[in-house]
Parts: sequence; C-alpha cells; structure tokens
Amino acid sequence: MTEVIKVTVNGVEYQTTAGQNVLQFLKAEEVDVPSVCFHESLGPIQSCDTCIVEVNGELQRACGMKLETDMVIQTQLEDVHKAQDLAMDRILKNHELYCTVCDHNNGTCDIHNTVAEMQKEHQNIPFKEKGYEVDYSGSFYRYDPDQCILCGRCVEVCQDVEVNETLSIDWSREQPRVIWDNDVPIDESSCVNCGQCVTVCPCNALMEKPMLKEAGYLTDVEQGTLRSMINFTKNVESGFGPLFAISDTEAEMREDRIKKTKTVCTYCGVGCSFDVWTKGRDILKIQPQPEAPANGISTCVKGKFGWDYVNSEERLTKPLIREGDVFKEVEWDEAISYVAKRMSEIKAESGPDALGFISSSKATNEESYLMQKLARQVIGTNNVDNCSRYCQSPATKGLFRTVGYGGDAGSLKDIETAGLVITIGSNTAESHPVLASKIKRSQKLFGQKLIVADIREHEMAERADLFFQPVPGTDLIWLSAVTNYIVEKGWHDEEFLHNRVNNVDEYLEKIKKFTLEYAEEVTGLSKETMIHIAEAIHEADSTVICWAMGVTQQKGGSDTSTAISNLLIVTGNYGRHGTGAYPLRGHNNVQGCSDFGSMPNSFPGYQDVEDDEIRGKFEKAWKSELPAEPGMTNHGMVDAMHEGSLRALYLHGEDMGIVDANANYVQRGFEELDFFVVQDLFLSRTSEFADVILPAVPSLEKEGTFTNTERRIQRIYQALPTLGDAKPDWEIVQMLARELGADWNFGGPAEIMDEAASLTPMFAGVSYERLEGYNSLIWPVDPEGIDMPMLYEDKFHFEDGKARLYFVDWTEPTGTDVEYDLHVNSGRLLEHFHEGNMTYKSEGITRKTPSAFIEVSPELAEERGVKDGALVKLTSRTGSVKGRVVVTDRVKGNELFIPLNDNGELAINKLTSSEVDKDTDTPAYKDTAVKMEVLEEKGERPLPHNNHRFGNRNPQIGVRIEEKWKRDDYVFPGNIIRKKEVKK
Repeated sequence: MTEVIKVTVNGVEYQTTAGQNVLQFLKAEEVDVPSVCFHESLGPIQSCDTCIVEVNGELQRACGMKLETDMVIQTQLEDVHKAQDLAMDRILKNHELYCTVCDHNNGTCDIHNTVAEMQKEHQNIPFKEKGYEVDYSGSFYRYDPDQCILCGRCVEVCQDVEVNETLSIDWSREQPRVIWDNDVPIDESSCVNCGQCVTVCPCNALMEKPMLKEAGYLTDVEQGTLRSMINFTKNVESGFGPLFAISDTEAEMREDRIKKTKTVCTYCGVGCSFDVWTKGRDILKIQPQPEAPANGISTCVKGKFGWDYVNSEERLTKPLIREGDVFKEVEWDEAISYVAKRMSEIKAESGPDALGFISSSKATNEESYLMQKLARQVIGTNNVDNCSRYCQSPATKGLFRTVGYGGDAGSLKDIETAGLVITIGSNTAESHPVLASKIKRSQKLFGQKLIVADIREHEMAERADLFFQPVPGTDLIWLSAVTNYIVEKGWHDEEFLHNRVNNVDEYLEKIKKFTLEYAEEVTGLSKETMIHIAEAIHEADSTVICWAMGVTQQKGGSDTSTAISNLLIVTGNYGRHGTGAYPLRGHNNVQGCSDFGSMPNSFPGYQDVEDDEIRGKFEKAWKSELPAEPGMTNHGMVDAMHEGSLRALYLHGEDMGIVDANANYVQRGFEELDFFVVQDLFLSRTSEFADVILPAVPSLEKEGTFTNTERRIQRIYQALPTLGDAKPDWEIVQMLARELGADWNFGGPAEIMDEAASLTPMFAGVSYERLEGYNSLIWPVDPEGIDMPMLYEDKFHFEDGKARLYFVDWTEPTGTDVEYDLHVNSGRLLEHFHEGNMTYKSEGITRKTPSAFIEVSPELAEERGVKDGALVKLTSRTGSVKGRVVVTDRVKGNELFIPLNDNGELAINKLTSSEVDKDTDTPAYKDTAVKMEVLEEKGERPLPHNNHRFGNRNPQIGVRIEEKWKRDDYVFPGNIIRKKEVKK
C-alpha cells in the first residue's frame, strides 16, 4: 500500500503520499513555484534551476526531489527568491525577450509567463548571442540557437518519449547548443519530423514554419526591420512590465483571429487528438495536449505536418456528371436527382441486390451508420462493406472465434505497461508511430521486452530483444508450435483454462501435431528460437501480441489471428492489465466503420442481420422490412461486376481501383458497371471510372466521431468552413436518402449518434455530451456512460462468459516458383499514407520521399547486377509494374519490399492476385510472387540523400544534465546565494 506521510509547506502541514515529485505536489496544492524546464509529460529535467525551494534547510531543485516523511519545505524565503531570480537571469542571458513581435507570443510561452509570475522587472545578466546561424533547412520547423535556453525539453522528448534519438545537447562547446545527430543540419539528420520537439519547446527556439510571420499582428516583417523594432522596443520600455503589458494585449488580439479547434488525426488507427490552429483557411500548427487520451503530447510527421491536402487546389468543389469522356460541373440538386433516378431504375429492373455500397474508413462513425442504413432501409440490400475487408477482417474473425469481441483487448496503456510485447507482421514504427514510441520508451527506460516477427528488418526489428524472420505465410505454424511447447513444459495457465475457457482438452490434443521439429522444417526458424519465444512468454508477468497486415493479408489470415488468440488464452494473458490481443487498425476509423454497421452480415455493434429478433428491432425503428440474407463483401462485389449481377456501385471515400488487390481486374470491373458513383475529396484513379462524382470534405470541415484501434470513440469538431460546394458525407447521404423517398431529418451528427446508440447495446451510453472536448469512451459503453477500457476481466463475450480455444490448421501460401522466383512484401511508410492521395499534397513530405521504390537485398542486387537507382520491371501472374531500386539489408535474399503509396507505374496492386483469406475474403496481398527484368542497371536513387533513413541516430538517456553541472562556468544558484564552497 502507498505510504501516507506528513510534510510541511510554508508552515502548513499536509497529509499526502510518499514518492511524489516535490514540484508536482506543490503545483497540485497551488503553491506557487516557478518552473521553465519542467513539463508534466516529460518529468524532471533539472536544467533551468527556477524551481529552487528550501527543503529541510537546504536550497534544492523541487523537480529533482521526491517527497519524504516529515519533509519541511519553504517557498517564500528571501534566499529562495534570490536563487530563482538568478536562475531566470541565466535563462534570459540565452533568450532575448521581444514578445510583442514574436510568433510564439500566444499566451503559452513558458519563459514569458514565468517571468511575469515572478514579477521580475529587469535582467541582471545581459542577453548574449551565441554565434550560430538559424537552421531553416528542414521541411517543417526551424531552430534558432540564439533563442534556445538549453532547457533540454526537446532532447528529452526526442530521446525518451518519441525515442527517435536524434537530438542531444553538446555541453562540451564554449557555447552549448542542441544538435541533430552528430551535428548536421536538421534536413540531413535522422529526424522523422514528429514535431514533438516543437510541441514541448517553452519558447520560440523551435517553431513550426507555417507559424512564422503569420501568428502575430507585427511579426510579418523583414529581418532587418524586425531587429530595428526589437531594439526600439527595448529602448523605449523601462522594464519587463511595460513590455509584457503591450505583448499581452497583442497576444489577446491574436485570440480573435487564430482559431483553436480540437480534432482527431485522419491518418492511422492510433487516434491521436490535438488542437489545430487556423487563421482563415491557413493551418498554422497542430498542438497536442497532455490530456489527449491516446497520444498525450505525441504526434508523427503526418499528424503534425501532413495537412496540406485540405487546402489543395486539386480538391473537388462541385458535383460532376459524366458526359462521354468528360465530366461537367452541376449543382447538387441535379446530381442527387440523377443518382436517385439511376439507382431507382436499376433497383426496379434487377432488384436491390444489383446495387452495392462501400463506406469509407476515413469518414466518421455517423457517416458509416448512414451509409449502411441507406443500403438496408432505403435500397433493401445488405451489400455494404468497407476497407476493413482489405486488412483487419481476419483479425476480427479470429477474436470473435475465441474471445467474443472483434477489437483490442485493452487500451494502449496496456501495451505500454506489458512485461513482454510481441509484434507479428507489423512495421509498427512506420505504420503506427506514436504507439511504437510507447513501446520503444517502455523498452528503453522500464525494461519491457520486445519480440518482433517479420520478414523485413525495419526499425522495431532493429530494436527488438529477439527478431526472427519466418518463411512468409508460416506464422500460424510457429505460433502453434510455441503454444504446444508451452503446454508440454507445463507453463500453461491451468487455473485460467479450467475456470474460464471451453474446448481445452480437444484443443490441447489437436495442437500436438505442431512440434518444434515440424515448425523448424516449414518456417525456417530454429528450435532454439521458438524455445526462446516460449521462455520469454513464460518469464514475463504479462504479454501482449500486436499484429497487422503481415498476418491478416494471407490466405490463412483469420486462422493465424485465431492462433495468436489461442496462445494468449493458453498462457492466461487475457483479462489483466498489460495482457491481450491487439490487432493494429490501419486507418483512422477502420474500427468504427465496421462497428457502426458497414458490414454485409451485421448491423451496428456486430448484431447479426440473420437474427430475427435483432432484425425486427431495426425494422421497427426504421419502419421498413429489411433483408435477412448477408450481402456481398467488396471482394464479392468485384466478381459480381464481372458477372453482371452487380450493376451499380456507390463508393464513398475509397480509392478502390488502387487499394484493392488485382487492380487491373478491379478496374475492368468498374467498366462493366451500368452506374458508378464516387464520393471523394479528389479526382482519384477510381473516380475516373465514375458516372457521378460527389465532392466530400475532410475531417477538419465537419463534425463527428472516430473510433481508434483501442475501441476509443472521440469527437472531431469543425475547424474550417467547407470548401466550395463540397459537403460532409453525412449530408450527402441524407440528401440522397431523402430524394429516394426516405424520411430522414437528422440535424447533425449528434442526432445520428443518438439513433445508433439507441439501437446498439455496445454504444448504449455514448453521447456527444459525454464526448465533449478531450473526453472519450471505449466501447462497450453501458447506458450510464460507463465504458470498458479493459475487456474480459470478469467474463468473455459469450453467453457462458468463457473463452473458446479454437483449433486452426495451416493454409499453405501460393508462394514463389521457378518462373516467379521473387516474393513481394508491401506496406506503409512513416511519411506517406496508403496510396498517397493525401500525403503527396504535402510539399514538405514529398521533398523528403518523392516516390515509392523497390527494396532489393544486397545479395539479390549483386546476383542481378543492379545498383541503387536501377530501373526494373516486376511481373506477377496478374500484372506488372516498373520502379527504381533501393539496395538495402532491410530485406534479405529473394524478398522485395514495395511501399503502398503509388497509384501509377509502381502501384503494388497491379501485381497482387484475387486470392483471398478463405474465411473473410480479405485479399492475400502478402502472397505475391514476381519475376524481375532489369531495364537500367543504375540511375538516380529514388530516396533523396536527406531522407531520415540515411541519418545517424545518437541514442542516450535524457539530456545528460550532469555534463552541464560539471562545466567550469556552472555553479548551482543555491550555492551562490548561500555562498557555499563551490566544488570543482
């Protein structure tokens, strides 16, 4: 139990708990103590010395001490104030106060605010330039050494929160400064542009480039003029009081023209939330907040800087109707009337199942709800699906089989605090970078163990305690062999299995076939490696397994996902903090899109369309007879286009012609449709096949909710007006439904959520009031609004409350052969997203990573006579692509890797086939074989020299503040004030 202690602060006695940070305790008790370097998300850095207080008669840094019983703390003594004042003078020696004309004068400057709180009027040590140039080299932010106070926040966040380990402070210089890697410009370093250094900077030393000359009323001036203004201001103003009076007024004026709106990131499934600062339509910055539930202060390059697409000149702003080979702009009334007319005609001629609907995993929960309602209630078909079919349906299937809910077993906090994390088929650092940072931090600072299984040696593999590369498509075998070995050794959780699990004896008997010898033969892994995995799980107090498309995009993806859950059940790794299964969702709302019913076999909340009672509930609410048979998956819809049974398709926010497997076949299917509607932000490759294109809006131009990978529902708020005549997707769907005769009168997304919650037990207590601001709910949510971040603590989601071991066998991949002798792996990049329709609109991102590429191993490059930049043609059984080569040891042997982000000559899905997971129709993207033709043996490398992959990280723990304290020019302010002997 936590020890309760007594401490005395300024003569007042407090009862509290031991071990707390003294500074945090004082702030919580509203005892005024200045602090500049301390940040609640970083902890004590001890670099600024402004938080000096007297503790038990000694002047000490409050941030560097823990509370102990009978501690006596004084914050109001004259010596305390003198020491704090001296510490602030040292800061101001490094930082010139010119607040009124500073872009950072937005009410959040820690130096400005601390000087004001201390009521300091003058500085006793004059500002001195350090002699370094401002570094503008990077795409997104700049560093001004002359404004840098060397607090170390940026280093701490880079080293120990983001754990990219790029920044450090060179304390050995005559004038110390922050450096990137081994002292190179920002643009030449390993910096991944997560932007966290800028987020935590307490002043204007690090600034987002869009903020420069844009934030203030007096900041848009040339450098020479700015210097004159600074000097004039300093000469006129007699002290900090007048300076702050003017600058505070100017800061308040900024509030009238800079809008700060809470939103949720529109890229991956981590679900980062933050404030977006806008001035008119200009996006000035993304500012994460510590209270953001999934990410805190963390961001990645896309979430922090990847918003240029919102204001792209390529945005669609008017509805378009095809006339021959061209599109003409029309008004909304004409477009909606035409769509409704054609849909009604096709329904009348061929029945409702001749129409199909595909929702967007980038749109909101409410928009998914309306899309499936349009299909079921208005048209009368269950032909509705979403892009989870391309990635996560197998994971959901595996979890439904074994534990009952198709979502993460716990929250991101459980991954962060697990004793052991195993990732399988997941390039986490690039696909889910903020989550990866949590794992990297726990491994680096707190001893978490990391095991990585993948066929490619990416960053997480490099950092792993154990990394191994099984033969592609064989994960089920080694997982089952490890499970069997654990049982043989008696390491399984017998009590958990006896009390909480069904099918135990049958499963344990069947799994005996997966011996280590058999697994070694098929997977290419040694028995020693598999024993090492089993031992690590046995020795860990808690284990989580994260997996992604490397598992799910196989012909046996559902079965491998099931095997993962079986292993966790056998070892008792469910229902406790730091345990469970975590399929990592790829898109911002791929979880929510399925949760809210855009599935061919289920209503919202995974309620079965074949269940008469459930269907009756929806029929009563919607006043319509609803279809009882499950509809077609999106894979089935493509086949039906070719067969002629699917005549019309309404596609919402998905570049299906590029992201679906066997893209050539899919695009030929589009040509067979009688009527095709695409609703999107841009004229995508898919929209070129459309008969009607409806202009939608991005997340910053509407309201709604997203559900992240941990089942967390969060609100987004409208930050910008809609562009041109574009409309939110929910408005477009409602307009169409009304034109088709439906009596829909939703006044906004909140009303849509209310209806969904009223019909879906899983969301019973979800409401916009409970999701206000940074509040969130993790489903299931009971009617009283109580959510469930951790599942299965008391029971599993089956009628008897018990989990089910579900035996699965191996489905052999198609693999390579003599002709198609190279295996192609595909996946995401950190800086781009999916096919690149959004991220290629960012000049900053594109200059660092201008195109997709083909990774080739050194041994294959030597065998085929290719070098960096070589142009090669890859041909599979279904198509061919061309691209430039990057020779790298990230891949080995006959393995190739191609990023997803190309919709032209290197579009990966021109190579993939129509083979699918046997249980969910998810394409077997990762089971692709090709042959290679060398067109040019060398050429320009597709990754420029300034790409972060060519940087040189400089890992360390924190800022190494002891190196500052050892400098000859540093003496602790408390020692100076009390004239203690200085230790040299």
